[in-house]
Amino acid sequence: MRVLVATAVPVERDAVARAFEGPVHEVRLPGVTLHQATGGYDLVAAGVGPALAAASTAAALTAAALDGAPYDLAVSAGIAGGFQPDAPVGSLVVANEITAADLGAETADGFAPVTELGFGTVTHRPPEPLVRGVVAATGARPGAVLTVSTVTGTAARADALRARHPRALAEAMEGFGVAEAAAAHGVPVLEIRAVSNPVGPRDRAGWRIGDALTALTEAFGKLTPVLKSWNSHDRPH
Repeated sequence: MRVLVATAVPVERDAVARAFEGPVHEVRLPGVTLHQATGGYDLVAAGVGPALAAASTAAALTAAALDGAPYDLAVSAGIAGGFQPDAPVGSLVVANEITAADLGAETADGFAPVTELGFGTVTHRPPEPLVRGVVAATGARPGAVLTVSTVTGTAARADALRARHPRALAEAMEGFGVAEAAAAHGVPVLEIRAVSNPVGPRDRAGWRIGDALTALTEAFGKLTPVLKSWNSHDRPH
């Protein structure tokens, strides 16, 4: 099984890499640099935001397909803000839906997603059996993970997002971009986030980035048997 793991920045990529034994090999491809770990995992620091994440993920997926060895799964991974009190700092969240929270238009009646305007999609849904397996193996909380282009910095915006997306547990910036690229290649997608801070007013003193990165490493240490089982039994072939 081949898995592409896309994080935003190198420190997240390296946290994932620490879950695997053995050396990690750097491979430079057109438009993207992979770090290949043991067990069929390729890791990429895809960049911040949905656009760059989509571009980097698409480059890796295309290179693999052209090489005759396409990926079986794309994973968006990293740290995130958690909606309180459902996703406390230090907890792990797995997306049962990956939603672009601010892709649409502001109207006199409020925010309208692009789907209401007659365009595209705003939500991708990871395979349900895989999400259940991740929950069972890691203790992650399942829920919606929102993708935003502007990180929330006020209580008012946090409340507005939660009102529009009551199942949201976390907010990050790359998941929807990774999911769009994966969908274009017909590859299933998963998003896993470790909560480093509450969604709302920006309080750097309350951030626990180190703890979240440790939680991310621990989560990937438990994922390999889950992914193998899903690939063998639950995934459509």
